[in-house]
Amino acid sequence: MGWTTIKNGELLALAAASFDVFITVDRNLSFQQNLSAHRIAILVLCARTYRLADLRLLVPKILETINVAQSGKAVLVEAD
Repeated sequence: MGWTTIKNGELLALAAASFDVFITVDRNLSFQQNLSAHRIAILVLCARTYRLADLRLLVPKILETINVAQSGKAVLVEAD
């Protein structure tokens, strides 16, 4: 999509135009951006590491959380 150089605020606006949910590992995003200004739900993944093997363990929780995520709000997704 060519979005690798886009900064957070603009990235959220672009994502909101095409997607319902934005998934990130950036735990500071909710402190750096006014999330309520964007019409997209944000899932923040918190795993032991950012390695794919650790993030994959969160998939069931991600699928569960997507159903209740609300636009303009961030939800922390952690392993049980």
